[in-house]
Amino acid sequence: MPEQITVGAAQIVTVPEDLEANLTTHLDVISDARGRGVDLLVFPELSLTGYHLSDNSFRLARSRRATVVQQIAEASVGLTTQFGFIEEGPSAQFYNSVLAVRDGAIEHLHRKVNLPSYGKLDENKHFAGGRFMETAMLDDVWRYGVLICADTWNPALVHLAAMNGATLLSIPISSSIDAVDGEFSNPHGWDLALRFYAMAYGMPIVMANRVGIEGSAEFWGGSVIIDAHGRVVEQGGDQAELIIGAFDYAQVRQARFHLPTVRDSNFALIQREVNRLSEVLGVPESVRE
Repeated sequence: MPEQITVGAAQIVTVPEDLEANLTTHLDVISDARGRGVDLLVFPELSLTGYHLSDNSFRLARSRRATVVQQIAEASVGLTTQFGFIEEGPSAQFYNSVLAVRDGAIEHLHRKVNLPSYGKLDENKHFAGGRFMETAMLDDVWRYGVLICADTWNPALVHLAAMNGATLLSIPISSSIDAVDGEFSNPHGWDLALRFYAMAYGMPIVMANRVGIEGSAEFWGGSVIIDAHGRVVEQGGDQAELIIGAFDYAQVRQARFHLPTVRDSNFALIQREVNRLSEVLGVPESVRE
């Protein structure tokens, strides 16, 4: 049971709407990561397609059985790769999704739950929202949760990941400098939120962001690997690169013993409050479930 794992954040330039070019980038980075002993490799949000796709989204959608998915899965020998794509699900529904693949097989799927519709963001025009916050085993010791970009700005989803047993978080994002209006700083906001979550939950984090220009959007990079005490292990700059760091499960155990946020979470109270508020707001029981 490997208590120490090596993780990587693939800070790449994605060519908008060019699946073939982006597939080549993915395969090259996967090969590099494998050679450097990476156990878990995280690509940015929508890493196969680009982010600002508007009405072209459905044309770039692929099912989980698509050839491009299988190629990435087959290339991921001996490591788990998480990459972002537009998923065509049942009934012609389109999702901003992340797949985790390993040794030719799909291990986990996360569909973005929190679709932003503020600032310069309008994802809810193009995607259906995910409905679940599930986690998956990386090996016999580590369990990961995936949050896609704005999912992380809903603290309840981070809490649910921890309650579902996550001992590390993967956070693929496509964050541009001026995506949010006003005085909000994306680089500062992400630094503050990620270090807090890692420290509060004793839950190390791998965040992978893009670099480069897409239309008027400038992606700032800053991909980061943070340990269970909220300390930065490795951080990327503003150019394409693969950043690598290590996590030790002994540190997670120590962090969660000394600051038992997960242990002391009163989930029964939360559930009671959800049910109470749902009754007050008139939410049907079938929707609550």
